[in-house]
Formats: sequence, structure tokens, C-alpha cells
Amino acid sequence: MVKDKGTRPDKADQVAQEKAARELVSTLGKREFLEQFQKLAKSFASDPGNPGSYACEGCQRCANCMFCKDCDSCFSCTHCTRCELCNNCSHCVDCKSCNACAYCVQSENCSTSAYLVLCRNLQDCNYCFGCVGLAKKDFHILNVPFPRTEYFKIVGRLRKELGIP
Repeated sequence: MVKDKGTRPDKADQVAQEKAARELVSTLGKREFLEQFQKLAKSFASDPGNPGSYACEGCQRCANCMFCKDCDSCFSCTHCTRCELCNNCSHCVDCKSCNACAYCVQSENCSTSAYLVLCRNLQDCNYCFGCVGLAKKDFHILNVPFPRTEYFKIVGRLRKELGIP
């Protein structure tokens, strides 16, 4: 069987191209390097593609995401909506710069947490509402701890008053 070289470069062509690119980059001076870097950054910023993503709608610059809507620059997220710069998150809405979070709403810079609403800079927390800077805490409202049943009662009321679904 003969390969059709017009459809895909073979391994030897790819190796030769990589070698040539390495030689070119290794000889760049400061000005040429900065020009190439700016060109590369501009190209990335203008490409709204979503490589490796599946069934994402309205997303831009996301990679390896699934079933997300209107997200920007996320990686490996699933079922997220209107999130930005998040990684490995699931079922989050309107979050920014979160990592490994699930079911969070309008939260920012949180990691390995779940069921956060209007939270900032939380780590390893669950069921927090309007909290900032906590670590390894559960059932807190405005950084104040609550018993589980009281937490859900107060949060239900606050969500209605604030219009947060």
C-alpha cells in the first residue's frame, strides 16, 4: 500500500520540520524572539477554537471540555456555563479562575471545593455562601459557621432575595 503524501505528512517530514524550527528558534535574537512571541500570542488570542472539546456551545479557547456553554479559556471542564479560566471544574456557573470545583456559582479563585455561591479564594471547602479566604470549611455563610439544616434554610432565603437560581 502506498501512502498519499498530499493528505498528511509522514514521520520523516514531521521530524525534519521540527528540526528546522528548532534551528531557527535557537538563532533568534531578542528582537526577533519578541516579535515571534507577540505573533504567537496574537494568533492564540484570535483563534476561538476549542481543541479536544465535545458538544460545547458558544465557548472560546477552551480545551478538552465537554457539554459546556459560553465559557472562555477553560480546560477539562464539563457541564459548565459562562465560566472563564477554569480547570477541571464540573457543573459550575459564572465562575472565574477556579480549579477542580463542582456545582459552584459566581465564585472566583477557588480550588478543590463544591457547592460554593458568591465565594472568593476558598480551598477545600463545601457548602459556603458569600465567603472569602477560607480553607477546609463546610457550611459557612459570610465566613460564619452554621449547622447544616440552618445553613440550607438561610441560603434558600438568600438565593431567592439575591435572584440566584
